Amino acid sequence: MSDVRDRMVARAAREIAPGMVVNLGIGLPTRVIDHLAADFPVCLHTENGLSGIGPTLPFEQADRNLIDAGGAYVSTIPGSAFFDSAVSFALVRSGRLDLTMLGAFEVAQNGDLANWKIPGKFSPGAGGGIELAQKARRVVVLTTHLDRKGNPKLLEQCSLPLTAAACVNRVFTDMAVVDVAQGRFHLREIAEGLNVADVVGATGAGLVIPEGDLPRF
Repeated sequence: MSDVRDRMVARAAREIAPGMVVNLGIGLPTRVIDHLAADFPVCLHTENGLSGIGPTLPFEQADRNLIDAGGAYVSTIPGSAFFDSAVSFALVRSGRLDLTMLGAFEVAQNGDLANWKIPGKFSPGAGGGIELAQKARRVVVLTTHLDRKGNPKLLEQCSLPLTAAACVNRVFTDMAVVDVAQGRFHLREIAEGLNVADVVGATGAGLVIPEGDLPRF
């Protein structure tokens, strides 16, 4: 499972183009930075007040004052900038993010996103997820295809409280790469060792499947 998740995160990292301003959300998205070359020309943003994020560092090398939104120790690079929450969310709300990568509990086939609250379980709040999902020019999700109980996370409709409506463009899971378009899920790529039937059986909504062989990751 660890290997396939690493391959999923590495595949998601290829979504980032040179020159982009990109937010990496809490959870799996924060690991994307480990799959970018140190000299890759991208401006990474974390909503707790840093743009220009460098590689994550082990505890013994870290500056304990430098963490991302998920609490990982990060580093700076030439051009890094620090700012308060007001400036950070002004960047988000003004549409300056080319891409945000977020985790998810559920994604609906129309692009609805639920990633902040499971009723009955503790949640620190929606945090910056609402603004990120609404205001970034492109929203992609990194998540497992099934939850811990084996239930699909890609659904016809979300059952959990929404973070934002109709916002998700693409989903990377440990089984597949799936686009959201015209109110449908479109299968684009499959993880090594799986077939289309595996993905269809693990998805709680219909999948548009193209003809021919699908790329593998």
